[in-house]
Amino acid sequence: MEKVFHKRKHWSSFQLITTGFMLVILVGAILLMLPIASKEGVVTPFHEALFTSTSAVCVTGLVVKDTGTYWSYFGQTIILILIEIGGLGVVTIAVAFAMFSGKKISLMQRSTLKDAISAPKVGGIVRLTQFILKGTLIVELIGALLMMPTFIKGYGIKGIWMAVFHSISAFCNAGFDILGSESNKFVSLTGYSTNWMINITIMSLIIVGGIGFLTWEDIYVHKFNFHKYRMQSKVILSTTLFLIVVPAAFFYANDFKYLPGNDRILASLFQSVTPRTAGFNTVDLNEMTSSSKAIMVLLMLIGGSPGSTAGGMKTTTFALLFTNMIATFSRHRDVHLFKRRISEETIKNAATIGVMYFVLCFTGAILISVKETLPLSTCLFETASAVGTVGLTLGITTSLSVSSQLILIFLMYLGRVGGLTLIYAVASSVHEEARLPQEKITVG
Repeated sequence: MEKVFHKRKHWSSFQLITTGFMLVILVGAILLMLPIASKEGVVTPFHEALFTSTSAVCVTGLVVKDTGTYWSYFGQTIILILIEIGGLGVVTIAVAFAMFSGKKISLMQRSTLKDAISAPKVGGIVRLTQFILKGTLIVELIGALLMMPTFIKGYGIKGIWMAVFHSISAFCNAGFDILGSESNKFVSLTGYSTNWMINITIMSLIIVGGIGFLTWEDIYVHKFNFHKYRMQSKVILSTTLFLIVVPAAFFYANDFKYLPGNDRILASLFQSVTPRTAGFNTVDLNEMTSSSKAIMVLLMLIGGSPGSTAGGMKTTTFALLFTNMIATFSRHRDVHLFKRRISEETIKNAATIGVMYFVLCFTGAILISVKETLPLSTCLFETASAVGTVGLTLGITTSLSVSSQLILIFLMYLGRVGGLTLIYAVASSVHEEARLPQEKITVG
């Protein structure tokens, strides 16, 4: 009798990551449904709790309930915990608890952690995680201390909680705020549009959180010795600088003409930084020109950098697509960045991710536009904000139907876990019996 041996099925790291985010979202939704989570002591409908939990874990910032007026301190604390978990990553938090409890980190856990934070290798991953956790705590603490005097001046002792909340929210690129009042909800940071301390601190937290943990390490180890950085860090920093300066210059020339010179510069810079998945705003976005809104849509889709608290298709993806275009037009065989050749597989992945984000954004916008009878441009802004895990809105989120909110939930989730992660997670479940012979083919 023929014996059949079954191999023990192991989950891939990508399956663990996607499932981990999903479970945290569901637990968060259940906790937010509790009467204690709302100021009125009522049970929050499941779809609203699910939307808020997804937005927090996916560090988006889109909300259907004003965070400052609807949620109690318990609810706000749950949201803040979800933001921290989502920003650092579910796997990172789980491994952190294992390290603090003295447990040995297995090879599988190290491999999963490597994929979660986009590290190049398994070796040194625990040390890198410790560096990330310490760095996060220090940066968030500094951010809170810098904002605390301003918030205490305006809100008294409550200002301490507000400084901590907004520091974590900004560093994790979440965009949640608790500044709304019963008479003025969903205000974000519009009340501090001319406050340089709040603006500079929030922008700094957004940028630091969005450049990626590996870039942190390069800056920490090599300081200002730029040529010793990893090629990836060089690409991230140069692309980030480009995506801040150029849009800011455009916004300055095209918008905010009603503001004084220095305040106009501040507003332009902030609106250039925040679409990089942060979600805060200091001005009414509806007052911006259509061309500026279109640029913001592009910035939201690009997002932050790999291995960071930010979402989007990532700065490296944008840089590779742009460089590949130049190489193609110049009839160069290879794509080069900082005197290094980029592999064809990496270019292929970048193209896949870029197309996927644009397709998701446009498809979601079309569906919502048809369902809600809203202008497509407005819906594109909303879906780009969702899939890029940004949180900026033109004010339509709260008026959307449940089905449209479910579309945004799906986009937020996909935008946070990453397109390739989800693809690999699905592909990992397919048992491949055999591979067909390979043969080259000429294209083009």
